[in-house]
Amino acid sequence: MNLSPPAQIESKPSVKTSPVPDRSPARVAGIAVLLSLFSFLYYFQHADLLLYGDAVAHINIARRVFDSLTPGLLQLGTVWLPLPHLLLIPFIFLDTMWQSGAGGSIPSMIAYVFGVMGIFRLVRRLLEAGPDEKPTDKPVVAVGAWAAALAYAANPNLLYMQATAMTESLYLALFIWAIVYFAEFVRALPNHALPNHDARKIAAADRRQSPPPRTPLLRCAACLAGAELTRYDGWFLAGVLGAAVVVILLRHWQNSVVRRVALKFVLAIAVVPILWLAYNRIVYGNALEFANGPYSAKAIEQRVGAPNPALHNVPVAAIYFLKSAQLNLADGNWGRFWLAAALLALAIGAWKLRVQSASLLLLWVPLAFYALSIAYGSVPLHVYTWWPFATFNQRYGLQLLPMFAVSTGVLTASVFLLGKSFGAAGRHGGKLAALILALVAVSYASLWKAEPQCLKEARRNWEIRHTLNSAVQRVVAQLPKNSIFLMDLGEHVGVMEQAGIPLRHIVNNENHRPWKRPTDPEGLWERALADPPRYVDFVIAFDGDPVDQGANKTNLTVLAEIHATGQPHARIYAARGAPNPLR
Repeated sequence: MNLSPPAQIESKPSVKTSPVPDRSPARVAGIAVLLSLFSFLYYFQHADLLLYGDAVAHINIARRVFDSLTPGLLQLGTVWLPLPHLLLIPFIFLDTMWQSGAGGSIPSMIAYVFGVMGIFRLVRRLLEAGPDEKPTDKPVVAVGAWAAALAYAANPNLLYMQATAMTESLYLALFIWAIVYFAEFVRALPNHALPNHDARKIAAADRRQSPPPRTPLLRCAACLAGAELTRYDGWFLAGVLGAAVVVILLRHWQNSVVRRVALKFVLAIAVVPILWLAYNRIVYGNALEFANGPYSAKAIEQRVGAPNPALHNVPVAAIYFLKSAQLNLADGNWGRFWLAAALLALAIGAWKLRVQSASLLLLWVPLAFYALSIAYGSVPLHVYTWWPFATFNQRYGLQLLPMFAVSTGVLTASVFLLGKSFGAAGRHGGKLAALILALVAVSYASLWKAEPQCLKEARRNWEIRHTLNSAVQRVVAQLPKNSIFLMDLGEHVGVMEQAGIPLRHIVNNENHRPWKRPTDPEGLWERALADPPRYVDFVIAFDGDPVDQGANKTNLTVLAEIHATGQPHARIYAARGAPNPLR
């Protein structure tokens, strides 16, 4: 009799498999960083960072906050909103970073990377739910998200703009992330068909479901506040999203969580415009100084007299803006492919993505803003293919790049989704997606071949200023170091930047108290204009500028007079008793 214990059946312990971390966002960020650095180094080596006069102005507005005879936050001035200049300050303390323009590139480059990541996340979240809220295959989602991110990241015009101190890259990143967080908030809302329920049923449904997270909408508010502090486009965007949140609030009023977070959102986005209006009223005596003051777009348009083919005509303005957007994506008529793809993606979104298609529609908001601004806001837009056959404010069209990029991602993913719906056609989904990406590549290749429109406009901008500014700079470089100058920095601040003259050595139009109207008799600027020899060694005046019109020239001696075709004459004076180093 066998008394040995029965054989034990060994059972292998269950192995818990940890989920594989998703490294896609990190890969997207890594590619964006490489593209950003490569383009920056290329344009830095070719001395293209300061081609735009506005880029020079942005850097010097930030610089004069700490480098000025009257330093402080009031040096931020008006017209341009303050956030881009505040972000620039840490990067332009070093003179080399200031003079080269490299310091101004850093915030734009960081914003570019975040913008690419935002596009990837937005498209992935749009596609994850899939048609009719059913899960979508991960490969399809990945292809769509990557296609959108690459369409945004590889745009030649954006790659140039993000290497400069211009505000486009920063605003686009804030715009994109505001839409990302708003879409996530909407998706988390209680899911019930409001038109078919009365108020009591809606309240009961809200109570049964888990409350929507507060974080997405509050993050959306933070991004909108940043956008409002960057460009006035942000004010319009905040109004649109604010109206959408108010509608959501009214429909979910019985849900206390939605009610509280929506009210906080509305308050947060309303604070920025109110504070900016109050700042202008207190400091400049005019709440709308940025809109109708002497340095506003309206005043500049009146001085320059540039033709506006869409003046007081919103439909024509919209057509010009759309054409500008297309020319930022392709040379010639290739841009029509992008517009057709965007409209098709919007239709697919409305058909398949249902609620999420609202995010696609929100990406079209810049079209409404710029149509109104071009028609009534004193910001003319010219495209070289239409009258007046010139390039002016071409960069405005970049505001639709997020919409075109997201549309590309949705369309690329849709060929897989629709392919499955039509049987055999599904086998060709990969080929169709590859064709879409090939068209994007050909489109961008046409831009590189013809030279990106934003870069082309910047070069022309620089060529107009270069002859005069360089001539003045050469004379200034011969003057004694540590000299004090009297000069209006509004149009020609780049002269002193390139000459390496610290702004604290220049008495300029910002060295006074702007709340003293119409002038500040005790201000340094006014006193120096009245008696230049008492305060400065040299005076630089351009025909028609405040120094030319307001300085007392009784005791000034002309050192040099500079003429440049199509530019105002410049005169450099020595104050009484100052040596003439040019003899």
